[in-house]
Amino acid sequence: MKSLAILGSTGSIGQSALAVVDAYPDRLRAAALAAGDNATLLAEQVRRYCPEIVGMATTDAADRLKTCLAEAPGEGGRARAGREVRTVYGPEGLLAVATHPSVDIVICASSGTAGLEAVIAAIEHGKTVALANKEVLVMAGQLVTDAARRHGVAILPVDSEHNAIHQCLHGRNHTEIKRLILTASGGPFRQFSADALDTVDAAAALQHPTWRMGRKITIDSATLMNKGLEVIEAHWLFGVSAEQIDVVIHPQSIVHSLVELIDGSIIAQLGITDMRLPIQYACSYPDRWDARSLPTLDLLRAGHLDFHAPARDRFPCLDLAYRALRTGGTLPVVLNAANEVAVEHFLDGKLGFTAIPRVIQETMDAHDVEKVTTVDVVRRVDRWSRECARHRAQALELNA
Repeated sequence: MKSLAILGSTGSIGQSALAVVDAYPDRLRAAALAAGDNATLLAEQVRRYCPEIVGMATTDAADRLKTCLAEAPGEGGRARAGREVRTVYGPEGLLAVATHPSVDIVICASSGTAGLEAVIAAIEHGKTVALANKEVLVMAGQLVTDAARRHGVAILPVDSEHNAIHQCLHGRNHTEIKRLILTASGGPFRQFSADALDTVDAAAALQHPTWRMGRKITIDSATLMNKGLEVIEAHWLFGVSAEQIDVVIHPQSIVHSLVELIDGSIIAQLGITDMRLPIQYACSYPDRWDARSLPTLDLLRAGHLDFHAPARDRFPCLDLAYRALRTGGTLPVVLNAANEVAVEHFLDGKLGFTAIPRVIQETMDAHDVEKVTTVDVVRRVDRWSRECARHRAQALELNA
């Protein structure tokens, strides 16, 4: 039996992780859960899964959770030994969830940058980390991977693309790698002209053709920034250079990624578009479990598979990410923070779609790059980048 801590249990990835727990109740249990603000849903999860500890982002959210549990405690209103479930909040609460003694695997599905310290703390406590959060490695890849090596901890990717690469590389010597090929759906605007992109709004950008994800990551998919962040993430996960990572547009989202070996062979991982599959892989690794609740891929119904080069002129976020990776240091921190600010302004209807990369580039251009030596450096640069990006975004606002 493996015990899980799920950071971000009320989000789409967190709920998929709990669906995997449902499919394997004899092999998995949710020992610790953490969420942001959704006290109602977390209360339902507590009643169903009986965790030993739960965390929320704020004291207000934690109080609402306690109220929900008091109104209808169910089995989960008390810990297994008959005591009240321990409720924590804030950054310290997230650390407590991630480092709880009962936990074997920490699934980091929290959005944004909040999970960074929790992931490092989990590593320092010897927990296996199943990473579904791109920002952790984009911001502090050196710190996280160095900590994992020191403590002998595995970082297992849950993103479908990196999970696919991990599967393709399983049992292989990394000296055999020539190239990693990340696939991208291309988002809803892959066939739009540059003029058409000037007029798209958030409602259109949120209509992803193949995946159902959170709002921010869906916009990142539309701009190709999501793939740019994955390029940086792949560098840290698999120890390859920027020149060894390529991106191709694959609208069907059936081939999740590929690895080209030095002899010219290309190994690919294919599967249905369902996040339960990579989550199950991370939970079962190094074993594989039978698919109890997942449909298998029907190749005959899948039809043809298309691959295209990304339109870098219309989607410059991808090259901005490559620039950040090649420069290194704190520039990926700036890239990530400026992107979050620009996407927020776009979702609020204040910024045009094509202004997103402009905000990011101008913020990157204004930054003096330094080495990432501590989490404090990451946090300081993150704060500076957000403030700078807000000024750039306000200057480009639609009604300015």
